[in-house]
Amino acid sequence: MAQSFRYEGHGELARIGVAVSHGFTGSRVSMQGWSDYLADAGFAVNMPLLAGHGTSWQDLAKTPWQHWYRDFEAAYLELAARCDTVFVAGLSMGGALALRVAALHPVAGVALVNPGLTFADKRAAYSGLLKFVLKSVPAIGDDIKAANINEGAYSRTPVAAVHQLSALFTDTARLLPQITAPTLVFRSTVDHVVPDSSIDVLKAGLHNAQLTLVPLENSYHVATMDNDAPQIFSQSADFFRRNTHAI
Repeated sequence: MAQSFRYEGHGELARIGVAVSHGFTGSRVSMQGWSDYLADAGFAVNMPLLAGHGTSWQDLAKTPWQHWYRDFEAAYLELAARCDTVFVAGLSMGGALALRVAALHPVAGVALVNPGLTFADKRAAYSGLLKFVLKSVPAIGDDIKAANINEGAYSRTPVAAVHQLSALFTDTARLLPQITAPTLVFRSTVDHVVPDSSIDVLKAGLHNAQLTLVPLENSYHVATMDNDAPQIFSQSADFFRRNTHAI
């Protein structure tokens, strides 16, 4: 069973925290490299395993979105209790969770990779009905350009959880105008999971915060494990330092 990841921090960056969230149907595997990079640099890091994840897709099918948010918010609050400054970071659905925390708490900044706020599959709009006749659909994991990389996502995607994800997206989009923290978004030019409409929603709603978009030319959806991962790691760390005036 996958576990959460927590690092106390060290050196001059130990009082700067980063709460990190994995994506829908995934686990800490997709974010471990990024978390390790930040921990090695000295940041305090908290990456929870979200409810319904790291076990079976049947568990995820029974989990309301509020429990995913609860787990990520708890990671943020744990860091806020011991750090001077806290950032939030997320991949895909984790991006939506990070944005929701940023709307409701005083984060110093937001770093996102291919954040999800809309669906590519039009069937998602009917997931509330489909869940009664269709328990699961093929997996959405491993959209990675680099060869032989496995993110450890579920082998099936539960339709009931897609319905919960849709509710999370709707709720988060509504809260976007409340975000004032600078937001850094890494966006793959080819993403087979999250459509460009997610970025359109983000741009439209995030009008009270500075938004910086960084294109990733050599990665697919799970860019944190793909060819552009080193760019994500280094540029996000610079973003965190810059927004806490840490050197």
